[in-house]
Amino acid sequence: MQSSGHRFRDVEHHPLLNESDGYDSSPPEGELADKVWFIRDSCGMVCAVITWTLVFYADFVVTFVLLLPSTDFWYSIINGILFNCLASLALTSHLRTMLTDPGAVPKGNATKEYMESLQLKPGEVIYKCPKCCSIKPERAHHCSICKRCIRKMDHHCPWVNNCVGEKNQRFFVLFTMYIALISAHALVLCGIHLFTCVKGQWNACSNFSPPVTVILMIFLCLEGLLFLTFTAVMFGTQIHSICNDETEIERLKSEKPTWERRLRWDGMRSVFGGQPSFLWINPFAGLQIRRLVRGRKGGSEFSV
Repeated sequence: MQSSGHRFRDVEHHPLLNESDGYDSSPPEGELADKVWFIRDSCGMVCAVITWTLVFYADFVVTFVLLLPSTDFWYSIINGILFNCLASLALTSHLRTMLTDPGAVPKGNATKEYMESLQLKPGEVIYKCPKCCSIKPERAHHCSICKRCIRKMDHHCPWVNNCVGEKNQRFFVLFTMYIALISAHALVLCGIHLFTCVKGQWNACSNFSPPVTVILMIFLCLEGLLFLTFTAVMFGTQIHSICNDETEIERLKSEKPTWERRLRWDGMRSVFGGQPSFLWINPFAGLQIRRLVRGRKGGSEFSV
């Protein structure tokens, strides 16, 4: 349809509206404070529970099978603190990836009144998503699971039960990094413990029976190898995408960039914020507790 000299199209491909047009995808401040972003997808929720279960399993084996039976007090303390700190950072990164709005465009904003408020130039084309009835900003794509258009959508990850987009990519990168670190740490501890047990007596190197100890260590090694491989590759591809300012969807679709690319450190600063510092690797940075408190009228509300 046409209105006020500009054209309005129902399409799914690359839009022309960008940040310089004065468009803001963020919800009102009051609405943001009362809502927690959460995708009610059964597959994603199961994958998220599996992720937490596997991390807790690794923590159990490392603590009670590999470290506590050790006769070296400082070896157990230092490695126990290090592993649990990294695991806590990994789970915090997972939570923030899952519960952070990835950059969803408000539903149903493609109205005549809203178009007129954009003050578009005559003949300028904007694009509407026919699935969520929203005006699509530049580099936004529709997610069939989130049922929303997501700004700078990289992909939908079931393991974090959310899309990876403009506002939560940093936490997803930290999640993959910390999972890779604890996986590598667990594999090293398994190797050391196995060497100690083979060199000495199995009954003396574990509080569990030798068969149980071996089974627990085998599962931990398999988990560590699988998670280390997957998250290390994912971490590398995410850093590559950030440094080239190109999302995975844009790469797969071979979309020609119509935006000014932020390369290397400019891209890293745009995702992680500010100059390089320890805040880059801190998933607690910028956390607003008020988003997680109860809403004004009853319990917490969940955005879908």
